Amino acid sequence: MLEQLFGSRTRVKLLRLFLANPDKIYFVREITRKVEERINSVRRELKNLEELGLILFEDKNQKKYYRVNDQFILYPELKSLILKAQVILEERLVSDIESLGNIQYMVLTGFFVGIKNHLTDLLIVGKINKRKIQRMIKKFEKTFNHEINFTIMTTKEFKYRKDLTDRFLYDILENKKIVMIDKLSKNFKGGLAKLK
Repeated sequence: MLEQLFGSRTRVKLLRLFLANPDKIYFVREITRKVEERINSVRRELKNLEELGLILFEDKNQKKYYRVNDQFILYPELKSLILKAQVILEERLVSDIESLGNIQYMVLTGFFVGIKNHLTDLLIVGKINKRKIQRMIKKFEKTFNHEINFTIMTTKEFKYRKDLTDRFLYDILENKKIVMIDKLSKNFKGGLAKLK
């Protein structure tokens, strides 16, 4: 059974797509666009996952729609495995970004914490080469199978916006987030409240 699950790159991309979005249904061409694989490969892997019982389909308007079967016996374990794999990818993303510059503060928000349609998914404070990070983010977008919106600020801009109680910044700071790097707290009294 496990050989059927993890035998190909396309299958892994499909697992990520369906297990990360259990409430969504997709038609074949939409899936093909999202996972960026060839349609024949996607159809073959959908058939394998359907035969396994992990994916269900329904016909609507002369199109075949697919969704994950959340009653599948290994569904909780597979979902957990995909989530754990995402944590590893997030850590690698942070490590790779950190290697590109002098990062003082980095927060994962939006997509990474399950907030849909957030203005940004990644806040980076520090000195970093924007072109290099854009190239790196593009690679990770393919891996995560999701567009990653990011914001870069200098430490000076961050402090200025914070002092102004900038709505965009406070939306990030006061909502659900994962703080991956925080070298600013050493320079701020009471967390990020005031500079010493």
